[in-house]
Amino acid sequence: MSGRSPARRILALCAIVLVVAQLRPRAVDLAFNMWRELGPSWCTMDVTFVPTEQTSTVCTLVYRWPSVPVLLVSAMVLAVMLAACYPAMRWCLRPLRDMVAAISDAGPQNLGHRLRLGSGSGELAVLGRAIDSMMDRIAVGYEAQRRFAANASHELRTPLAVQRTLIEVSMADELTADQLDLLTEQLLSTNERNERLVEGLLVLAESDRGLAGRMPIRLDLITAAVLDAHRKSAAKAGVTITSDLQPRTVFGEQVLLERLVTNLVQNAVKYNRRDGTIDVRVGDDPALIVVNTGDDVPSEIVSSLFEPFRRGSGTRVDHSGGAGLGLAIARSITQAHDGLITASSTGQDGLRVEVSLPTGPLRD
Repeated sequence: MSGRSPARRILALCAIVLVVAQLRPRAVDLAFNMWRELGPSWCTMDVTFVPTEQTSTVCTLVYRWPSVPVLLVSAMVLAVMLAACYPAMRWCLRPLRDMVAAISDAGPQNLGHRLRLGSGSGELAVLGRAIDSMMDRIAVGYEAQRRFAANASHELRTPLAVQRTLIEVSMADELTADQLDLLTEQLLSTNERNERLVEGLLVLAESDRGLAGRMPIRLDLITAAVLDAHRKSAAKAGVTITSDLQPRTVFGEQVLLERLVTNLVQNAVKYNRRDGTIDVRVGDDPALIVVNTGDDVPSEIVSSLFEPFRRGSGTRVDHSGGAGLGLAIARSITQAHDGLITASSTGQDGLRVEVSLPTGPLRD
């Protein structure tokens, strides 16, 4: 697509307008003289002319107000100039109109379409690059949503199929008391997994919408409460929790921050090993650090752990009871608080997660 600059055309139009403005008085005099020389002779006046009773009303008015013809001719000249300005303006804006067809081609099935106006410094090239950059972001977001919907459908399909099978088995044969108890336990377990998945999806959607309120919150107190609530389950799994919680104030929403810390701690317990440890720290920068001992995580897959339904094992179906949304929710909550969450391999065994949050109020 051509990168013609509308600014050059507008500059040319301004130059033409300035030149015409200088020539307008001469054009008016020329038009008036031509009208007097070539026009009708029914109202010809010389210096000795004096209107009488037989003089027409028009000639009398012209005699009394001699500037009226000049004003009329000036108005006609201006009207002609204004009429010529319309096609001139369309000519100036034609490069922008030419972009409309190219932009209209973009759609859900054609998100790869780009204007590609080059690397010039003209206004049209800058606008084209901004639109291409916007389309890149839209394409990334659209692909992420499409992939998320497909993964969520897959995650829901498996437990629903299990539930359907269990119900069909119960309807086909008469079950003993033990078989009925086993069936009930399996249905309850599957239903609980569905609840966790749906709850995770709702939290992820709410955090993606942003914060409902902003208030100063002590992150160290929230972290301490979350750790106290998980010490029993961590001890049951053979995991020791250590902490170093410095006073730290964060401006945000308490419910989401609690969910952020809870997800990171639960993830550290779940993907740990017996006799392992979890080290949790709260400070200025990073605001929160969670380090766990567990299986070594290859550095090339660390960043993908924050994608929904992605796990370190490389599988999408988690048989340990999780929904695969813990780190994805943590990332969404961190972004809602204008923060940054990163993960890195410890180099031996386990994962180190760091959360950086602003020290002041969030921007509007």
